[in-house]
Amino acid sequence: MPSLVGIFETPGPVAEAANRLKGRGFQDLEIYSPAAFEELDDIILEKPSAVRLWTLIGGLIGVVTGYGVTIWMSIDWPLVTGGKPFASIPPYTIIGFELAILFGGLATLLGLLVVGRLPYGSFGHTDPGYSVRFSSEEFGLVVECDERDVPEIDALLRAHEAKEVSLVDED
Repeated sequence: MPSLVGIFETPGPVAEAANRLKGRGFQDLEIYSPAAFEELDDIILEKPSAVRLWTLIGGLIGVVTGYGVTIWMSIDWPLVTGGKPFASIPPYTIIGFELAILFGGLATLLGLLVVGRLPYGSFGHTDPGYSVRFSSEEFGLVVECDERDVPEIDALLRAHEAKEVSLVDED
């Protein structure tokens, strides 16, 4: 699916073009900016990160592991102390809590690596529409679209003061 990249000099036209594109039903927009601008932040609504799901699953696995291992060990090697039950839940809550924190933290790290594609991005691979100019002085608006929508989006970007519009084919 091709992408059109519009390069702008100021954030105002980027915000106007992105709002018009969203109004026409184009949802897959990416805005690149050298600094944070309020009018650009309001346009792109970020979805919650999937890393939090990794943390939840890791924490739940930690709790289950903490209780499971301690109950299994107390039943496998019973110590009769004052007639108390072998598998008593309240003292094992501490171990379940500690393993929830440990496994949740490790799962968060793993989730950051998987969801953020950190090893992939750290070897110099970037998005096809990205340009180093977006980090220093210019603004970029990348729109993923169908082939039939390319002329319409190109005209819209140029009408909103894009100084350059280029077509990028994503693999």
